[in-house]
Amino acid sequence: MTKKNPKVDWFFDKDTPWKDAYAKLRSILLGCGLTEELKWGVPCYTEGGHNVVLIHGFKEYCALLFFKGVLMKDFNAILVQQTANVQSSRQIRFTSAAQVEEMQHVLKVYVEDAIAVEKSGAEVAFKKTDEFNMPLEFQIQLDELPELKAAFEALTPGRQRGYLLHFSSAKQAKTRESRVEKCIPKIMEGKGLDD
Repeated sequence: MTKKNPKVDWFFDKDTPWKDAYAKLRSILLGCGLTEELKWGVPCYTEGGHNVVLIHGFKEYCALLFFKGVLMKDFNAILVQQTANVQSSRQIRFTSAAQVEEMQHVLKVYVEDAIAVEKSGAEVAFKKTDEFNMPLEFQIQLDELPELKAAFEALTPGRQRGYLLHFSSAKQAKTRESRVEKCIPKIMEGKGLDD
């Protein structure tokens, strides 16, 4: 069993509905020999400096999130794709500490598989930015404003995809137009949607 990282203790000490489930998940992950770190404000478990799995919670459930979950063997059909746009990670969700306790042997198998995937060097084949839907409202702006097109093309592929997903997730053209207008200044500054 690897040691607990004191920088992460505060997460497990918080009084949340998932406190007991978090403690059980932590014990399982440390028992698999992973290194415990704090990333994105949550416990993240790494192998050889590479992210393998993290613990996080939501209103309705807490979860283990496997960074390369799409490459794992889903022996028990319990890996969940968070949203349709998530390409790599997969979750195992829990609604109680008792559920974590019942599944601990299965969870160890999944964690061991995630570690094996990471050690193998396998990489997820992500969709390229040009494979994402280009909303007409944004394409019109790109065609009319060459400086916007240049600024958008200068963004990292991840930032480009973030904007494209944000724009195209709106059902109405008016909403898409409004989103594009609001984001133009950030794009021109070279910033991503959440920067």
